[in-house]
Amino acid sequence: MTPHLTPQDARRAASLLLLREGAGGFEVLMMRRAERDGDMRSGACVFPGGVLDPGDRDAQRWCLGGDDAALSRRFGLPEGGLDYAVAALRETFEEVGLLLVAQPDGSPFDVAAHAAALHGWRERLQRGETSIGALCEAFGVRLDLRGLAYTSHWLTPPGLPKRFDTRFFMVLAPAGQVAQADLGEAVELMWLTPQQALEPQRDLKLLPVTRRTLQDLAKFGSAQAAWQDAEARREIPLTMPRRASTRKGPRIVLPDELPYAEVARLDPEGRGDVAAELVPGVPVRLSPRLLRITAPNPGMMTGPGTNSYFVGDPEAKCWALVDPGPADAAHLQALQQHAPGPVVMVLATHTHVDHSPGAVAAAQAFGAPVFGRRPRFLQGQDATFAPERELADGEQLLLGPGTALRVFHTPGHASNHLCYLVEQERTLLTGDHVMQGSTVVINPPDGDMSAYLKALAALLDVDLQWLAPGHGFLVAEPHAVLRGLIQHRLRREAKVRKALEALGEGALEDLLPRVYDDVPAGLHPVARRSLLAHLLKLQDDGVALEQGTRWRVQA
Repeated sequence: MTPHLTPQDARRAASLLLLREGAGGFEVLMMRRAERDGDMRSGACVFPGGVLDPGDRDAQRWCLGGDDAALSRRFGLPEGGLDYAVAALRETFEEVGLLLVAQPDGSPFDVAAHAAALHGWRERLQRGETSIGALCEAFGVRLDLRGLAYTSHWLTPPGLPKRFDTRFFMVLAPAGQVAQADLGEAVELMWLTPQQALEPQRDLKLLPVTRRTLQDLAKFGSAQAAWQDAEARREIPLTMPRRASTRKGPRIVLPDELPYAEVARLDPEGRGDVAAELVPGVPVRLSPRLLRITAPNPGMMTGPGTNSYFVGDPEAKCWALVDPGPADAAHLQALQQHAPGPVVMVLATHTHVDHSPGAVAAAQAFGAPVFGRRPRFLQGQDATFAPERELADGEQLLLGPGTALRVFHTPGHASNHLCYLVEQERTLLTGDHVMQGSTVVINPPDGDMSAYLKALAALLDVDLQWLAPGHGFLVAEPHAVLRGLIQHRLRREAKVRKALEALGEGALEDLLPRVYDDVPAGLHPVARRSLLAHLLKLQDDGVALEQGTRWRVQA
C-alpha cells in the first residue's frame, strides 16, 4: 500500500461505530456534540471519537489482539497504526462510558462491577490527569481490540481551519454495559437504526462523513452482517471531500459525486469557490485553453444541459467553438458574451438536435466556417447542419503554435460522431460518445453497438488525462472509465444472450423486462433502442437471428 502522508495541518483522530441489535433492526450509537461557537461540528450527531493523545502510544503494551506493525502496514504508515485503535477505545470510554477491555488471558472483565471506580478514572482521563494505559495497569486488564474492524479513512477537506485525519472502526457493542453521556463532549446519546438517523423529520445535524457512513450501514440487515463486511475489507481508500459552491451556498462534495474531479482540479487549495453545479450561461474556465458554457436545455436525455466548449491558443488568440448546442437565442448570446477570443471555426461532435442546430447562427455571429460530418441516416438528426468541410479521422486542426485539436471518428452513438483531443492537455472532448454518470443510447439504424464498442476500445490506445463530455463535468481517469463502459455493455450483451436462450425466441417486448430488470420501467422505452442495437450486434456476430418481429438464437 502506498504510504499515506498526513498533512501538517491535519490532526490524527479515530472514531468508533458501536452496533447492537434492536427491536426495529440493528442500531448504532450516536452522540450529539456540545454547542461551541466557531466549530462546524458544533451540535452535530456523530460517533464517539476524537484526536490521538500522546499517552495512546504508551498504552500499546496494554492491548489484546492488536499489532502495531500489522495495523501500520494496513494504514500505509511506518508506525503508530495501533495508536488509532487505542484512541478509538479511549475516546469511547471518555465520551459515552463504554469500556472495551478483557482479562489478560482474553476472558471477560466485569465492567459493571467496577462502575463506581471507573467513573472516577473516566473523569481523570477527560481532565488529562492520567492515561488509558494507567487504567489498564490499575485494574489488571487489557484493551480488547479483537472485535475491532477497520472500516474507513477520512481526511477533512483542504481549506478548512481545522482538519482531521480520521480512521473509523466498527465493533459490536459490549454486552452488560450502559452508555452514558459525559455531558461535556457528548450532551445526548441515541441508539438509532441507520434509517432512523437519516430520517429528514429527525433533523439531525449530520456531517458528510456521518451521513455517508449511515447510508452504507443502511444496506445491511443486521449488526453482524455489517461487521462481517467491514472485517472482510482489505483495501480502505482515503476519502477526502472537497469544498465547493452552489447557487444555494457552500456544499461539500464527496469523491464519488460527479463534480468532484473538476472541483479538485480547479481548486486544489480548497478555496471553495468552484461550482458544484452546471449553471446555464455561466462560463467555467477549465484551463487556459478550454472554457465551457452549458446550454439551457436540461432534460432526461441531456442531463444538466449540453456543454459548448471554446478551445484555443490564448497567445495566438485563436479559438474553436465545439458543439454550439441547440438553436437557442439565450445560449447564442452567452456564447457571444463569453467567447474568450476570435472564433475561427465551429465544430460539431455529431448532429443530434441538442448539439449542432446552433451551428448556423453561431457561424453567422462569429463569421466562422462549420466543420463536422454528415450522418448516414437522417432520422432524428439536425437537418440544418451543412459543414463547409467534412473532417477525417486523425486530422489535426491547428489553433496556434500552442494548441492543436486531433479529430477522432467515434461512431456508435451516431454514425458521424467525432471526438476532439486537445493534444497539449490530453483532454478529449467526447460529445455523447462518453457521458458522465450514465450510458448513452445506441439507436439503430444510425446507432451501431459494434461500432460503438470498437470506438471505445480504440481510445484506450490514446494518451488521455481528462474527458470533457457533452453533458456533465470534467471526468478523470479516462481509461478506467472507457474500460468500465466496455465491460458494462458486454455484461448487458451477456444478459441479452441469456434471455434469448431462456425464451428460445421472443419479441423486443418479451426480452426488455428480462434484460433491463435493473432499470426503472419508465426508462424502458429508451432502453428498447439499445436492446435492438445489442441484438443487431449479436446477429452480426452470428449469435442471434431476426425473423419478422421476433428474435431467436442462431442454430
